[in-house]
Amino acid sequence: MLVLTRKVGEGLVIGEEIEITVIETRGDSVRLGINAPRSIGVWRKELWDQIREENIKAAAQSPKVSLEKLFPRKDDDVAP
Repeated sequence: MLVLTRKVGEGLVIGEEIEITVIETRGDSVRLGINAPRSIGVWRKELWDQIREENIKAAAQSPKVSLEKLFPRKDDDVAP
């Protein structure tokens, strides 16, 4: 994991298409601005985890699909 320190108004670039800017800090909260193409999904982590878990439950009803391979847990040792 890359850990950076940024001040309000500063940002970072991911690849050539994604820019993240620190908009505001208030107490222990940080407001971020994310500039990315519409084709790239940007999700809050807790929503992504919830969607992932629901997809895994739905896939469990269909033995043809293994979403665990598509959405590996960070702590799982999954070989590519």
